[in-house]
Amino acid sequence: MTVAMGRADTPLPADVDVAVIGGGIMGLGLAYHLAQLSRGKSPLSVAVIERSYLVSGASGRNGGGVRMQWGDAGNVRLMMESIELCKDLAQQLGINLWFRQGGYLFLARSEAGERRLERNVQLHGEVGAPTRLLTAAEAQAIVPQLDVAEVRLATFNPEDGVVFPWAFVWGYAAKAVERGVVLRTHTSVVRVEPLAQGYALHLHTGEVVRARRVVNATGAWSGALNRQLGIDLPNRPHRHEILSSEPLKPFLDPLVVDLSTGLYFSQSTRGELVTGISLPDAPDGSDESLTLHSSLRFLTHLSATLTRLMPITAAMKVLRQWVGPYDVSPDGDAIVGPSPGHPDFIQVCGFTGHGFMMAPAVGRLLARWLALGEAHPMLARWSPDRFAAGGVARREDMIIG
Repeated sequence: MTVAMGRADTPLPADVDVAVIGGGIMGLGLAYHLAQLSRGKSPLSVAVIERSYLVSGASGRNGGGVRMQWGDAGNVRLMMESIELCKDLAQQLGINLWFRQGGYLFLARSEAGERRLERNVQLHGEVGAPTRLLTAAEAQAIVPQLDVAEVRLATFNPEDGVVFPWAFVWGYAAKAVERGVVLRTHTSVVRVEPLAQGYALHLHTGEVVRARRVVNATGAWSGALNRQLGIDLPNRPHRHEILSSEPLKPFLDPLVVDLSTGLYFSQSTRGELVTGISLPDAPDGSDESLTLHSSLRFLTHLSATLTRLMPITAAMKVLRQWVGPYDVSPDGDAIVGPSPGHPDFIQVCGFTGHGFMMAPAVGRLLARWLALGEAHPMLARWSPDRFAAGGVARREDMIIG
């Protein structure tokens, strides 16, 4: 796996067509699709520059869930496409992704949550997603270990699922390199210098790479690069925690989400229960810190909530606990496309914790725009320019975790 893991001594060309800063799922997925599209007489030269090891950031710290259960038609269609791509990716990338379609089971314990699920099922039916409403008893039939005394309504989509995040990143990396992408790890971009055409990337090693276009795929860390160019975008980091248990005898097929608390949990192929929960913002503002340390506050809150909904977890032992950053956009939509004032500095950020599941479709549509000039409805919606006018309305309320 030497190629997939990347190297710090990979030679970098002095000039490239596209430089991608950030070797997470978004950056590598985009590079893979660019390499696929540009194979032929005039291939694009592409370099990916990652400041640390692969999967060191948010792409290696998430729960691996992929779902089409969203509250907005654009996101539902995008995730239907992304899940369809996931079905063939293991073969295309030559690596086991442990993609398992056990479904997502959403639970509503309030009248507002009930209305959200009813609305979603109607919307999903209109766009062709196989989501269905369930009673509390029907939800318990899928996961008998649940305490559904307070559950008013549930939804289930059997095509939603879970993958192993690290394999996804490694697979994209290996195939991108195989198709001519240069991948440099353990290398920081310390300064972005605008040129008459494109940008010069000054690296901590003293090297300089000139690029006609630059893609900022650094997620929650994107603000630091943007500020160098005077680009003011409203996305911000937000710490989220997650844990996994000791291996348990397999009993759980779907990923379960409690809308009232933001609790979610699934079981890995090795038996661990992988679970996280939304926390109230810390009074000291530390949730906007990129210091990725675990907390007792999270463990205490999650334990009380999880054992209430699934009492059999009361004796469960925690194997490990970790933190990953969400890159939060104020309207819940991603920020993708040319930057205000810098049309060749491309943003792909602001996915509010759900970029991993969207990456297969986003990497392809963004690559088709960069390489072929093909427009996509979501690119118009996600334009970084939309914040300049103010008053951007939120369209999506199914943001979990």
